[in-house]
Amino acid sequence: MKKIVVLTGAGISAESGIKTFRDADGLWEGHDIMEVASPAGWKKNPELVLDFYNKRRAQLLTVQPNSAHEILAELEQHFSLQIITQNVDDLHERAGSSNILHLHGELLKVRSVADEACVLDWKTDLHIGATDQQGHPLRPHIVWFGEAVPLLDKAIEIVGTAEVLLIIGTSLQVYPAAGLMHYIQPNVPVYYIDPKPASIYDLANPLKVIPLTAVEGMKVVKEELLHLT
Repeated sequence: MKKIVVLTGAGISAESGIKTFRDADGLWEGHDIMEVASPAGWKKNPELVLDFYNKRRAQLLTVQPNSAHEILAELEQHFSLQIITQNVDDLHERAGSSNILHLHGELLKVRSVADEACVLDWKTDLHIGATDQQGHPLRPHIVWFGEAVPLLDKAIEIVGTAEVLLIIGTSLQVYPAAGLMHYIQPNVPVYYIDPKPASIYDLANPLKVIPLTAVEGMKVVKEELLHLT
């Protein structure tokens, strides 16, 4: 089966009702991003950070996958398909996709501040005082600004195996995720779906830009991909 690697960003979840990364004014839900998504913000005001992610977690549980998520799941019937997502929601999983790498963490998980390997499923609010079994505090299982991206090397390896690269709903402005596309092999075709696509000047591979939303764009790409089988 042909190997398709999919890179997804906030745009694919926006149509399910999840707000994109930052508003036009640069704020995220009214907060400076560094207040709620950085180690310094966590150290300064952990209550604010926990409240922020508690609200995001509660909102996530009220929304559903959209047809773009569902089409990706359906394509597993025809292709070997691997998703690398910048999103911290679980909409790919709920839509039925089975191979998902969360580059920036997962909203429905928490981890120990003392042991990054101690990761727990978590669907309720997280409050100060919650600890792992050894008594260490728990924090959101999110990769914050200024932190290393633990799964980056794995993502690079996966992209290098792609026979088709599909990029959906990302501004290609957040690094290191935005640089992943440069690890594909020569001549691998790239499809880029975004209503306001970024300009890609330094990619030698065949590139098709589809300036549509994720939902509308995936309808187009699905038909094209099925002709490759």
